[in-house]
This record gives sequence, C-alpha cells and structure tokens, in this order.
Amino acid sequence: MRLLLSSSAAVMAVSLMLVGCGEQQAQATGAGQMPPPAAGFVTVEEKPFTLVNELPGRTTPYQVAEVRPQVTGIIEKRLFNEGDTVSAGQPLYQLDDKLYQATLASAKAELANAEANRKKASLASGRYNELVKSEVVSQQELEDSDANLSVAQAQVAAAQARVDTARINLEYTNIKAPIDGRIGRSSVTAGALVTANQMQALVTIRQLDPIYVDLTQSYDELRALRAAMASGQMETVGKEQASVSVVLPDGSIYPHKGTLQFSEYAVDETTGTVALRALVPNPEGNLLPGMFVRARLPQAEQEHAIVVPQKGITREPTGQASALVIGENNMVEKRIVETAKAVGSEWLIKSGLKAGDRLIVDGLQKIGVGMPVTPVDTLATKAAEQPSSATAGE
Repeated sequence: MRLLLSSSAAVMAVSLMLVGCGEQQAQATGAGQMPPPAAGFVTVEEKPFTLVNELPGRTTPYQVAEVRPQVTGIIEKRLFNEGDTVSAGQPLYQLDDKLYQATLASAKAELANAEANRKKASLASGRYNELVKSEVVSQQELEDSDANLSVAQAQVAAAQARVDTARINLEYTNIKAPIDGRIGRSSVTAGALVTANQMQALVTIRQLDPIYVDLTQSYDELRALRAAMASGQMETVGKEQASVSVVLPDGSIYPHKGTLQFSEYAVDETTGTVALRALVPNPEGNLLPGMFVRARLPQAEQEHAIVVPQKGITREPTGQASALVIGENNMVEKRIVETAKAVGSEWLIKSGLKAGDRLIVDGLQKIGVGMPVTPVDTLATKAAEQPSSATAGE
C-alpha cells in the first residue's frame, strides 16, 4: 500500500512538470510571433503645383502665300530654285512683256495728246476771259471755252490713269514673292501660258519661322478648369510661366519654347473640343508644316496642392477612388478620396487626404483595413540605399 501511494505521487509530480513546461513553451512561442507586416508609406505634403496639360496638335505655317499671275502672258523663265528661301519682293517668274510695253507706250502717247489739248483749251480760255471784258466775245463763247478746258483736263486725267494701269500691268509681268519664306515646287515651266487670277497657283510660299502649333482641348476639361479657377481652388498662371513646350513625335523636347496666342470661342460640334494656337520659334527649320506634335501648356496653378503617387490610390468596382493610410497605433485606415487630374505617375487630389497623412504605397497586398502594420518610410529608405548603391558601383 505504501508502494502504491509512492507511485501515484511520482505520476502527479511528472504531470505537474509537463504542465509547467507547456506554459513556458507557450510563453516562448508568444514572444517569437512574427511582427506586423511592413507597409511602405509616403508623407502627404502640400506644395505649389502648376497644372500642365499635354495637348495634341499639328504644325501650321505662320503665313502661306499661293502665287498666281495678275496678268495674262507666256512665262519666259523661272527665276528661283525650288525649295529655296525667298524674300518678299524677290522676282519669281518673268512673263513676255512686249505687249504690255506697247500698251504703256500707247497710253503715254494718249496722255501727251490730252495734255496738248488741255494746253490749247487753257490758252483759249485765257484769251476769251480778256476779250469778254471789252465785249469782243459774248458770255456764251466764254462759257464754252471754259467748258472745253474742263473737258481737256478730264481727258488728261483719264489718259494718266491709262498710263498708270499700263505701267502696273507691265510690272505684273515680273511676278514677285509676296512674303518671306520657303518656296515649294513650281507647277509651271517656261513657255506655259498663264492667265490673270487663274485657279491654279504657280507656286506656294510658306513662312516657317516662327510657326504655329494648332492644339485641341476637350471643352469639358476646359470648363472644369474654369470652374476650379472661379471657385478659388486654382489660379491663372502668370504671364512669365505661360510658355508652351513642344514634344516631338519621338518623345524628345523641342529646344525652343513658344507662347499661347489665342483660344477659340467656339466648340467643334463633331469632337467637342476647343482650338488653341501657339506660336513657336523655328530658326533651324526643324518643325515642318503638318507634323503631329504634343504641347505642354501650363494653364493654372495651386498654392497648396496635394499630389500623391498613383500606386497609392485604388478604385472600387463603382469607380470610387480610395486610399489606405497608417493611422493611430499604426493601424490601417481607409480614406475615400476625390482625384482632380492625373499628372504623369501621380494624382492631383481634390479631397480625402491632408498634409501629414501617411499614405501606404507599398505592401498593399499583405494588409487590410484595421490591421496593425510596421511603417516604412519609402523616401527615407531610398535615400539610405543610394550611397550604398554608389559604393557598390565603384
């Protein structure tokens, strides 16, 4: 009996030891649990922001002149090389002018005859004015002589006008460039008959420095922008900032900045867009008419704007934008936000976030609303990694 009691006591002692070890193991396991998942965040800041819209457009010559003859004649010779740069007033074509020279000579002869008749009538009128005083001639004869003088003077004026017309037509036989610019391909050759004010242009001249860039912008976007300005959310860009940067088809930035000239006061019925025109320097002639380009146009600015990375903003199935932030006690909170515009890889935020918020941008797949997280400042981490990367590169 004493041996049996002793065995029972031994079993109880072993059981108590196992329970104690289990509690210690549980405590050890609790102390070694995985920490909350890491969440990379950026601190939301307010900063000045200029809204730059990138709009599609095409280049258009500053001036275009289609050269047409103003008199009829045969082209004797062409006086320019196709593709050259020409100056206003430079001769381009020479027409056969023999007929126009003859017409001018005839008009000059008619003018000389009219001037002789005027002189004759003037002398007669002077004599009649003297004779009427002594009543040698009648008042009727004096009036007739004065009328003849007026007729002669009118004939001189008409003859002078014919001379001027003939001289102008003779000058038109030398067809000149109306503007400075780059001349294109000639549609006629020597020996061709051309007529005054014909439909077909002889050649076209385009002035390309400066050059226009015609842009289009959605009217809905323009209306929203004006509403933001009217409400005070955004302000008009200053004149010194209202420059236009041209993006070439290969994605490179054109070295010369232009200026916005005007905005159309009508909406295109088919596209719902408004036309804008910018004037861009083109000294090297790299921009040619008809090129498709994009133009970055500053249209408004905001003194206290919130711009955050797009990867920190998600969309609900309904289209509502939302964001996750690290709140008190490092707990994940959800914010409903309203975005104003995409700016490259960022969103301009209209509401829902404020300065100082810790917006989660990394590790979103491992966290959920109400979970604790380990905050990781992504900007600070990148800054710390840069020196080490440079050292590794060396």
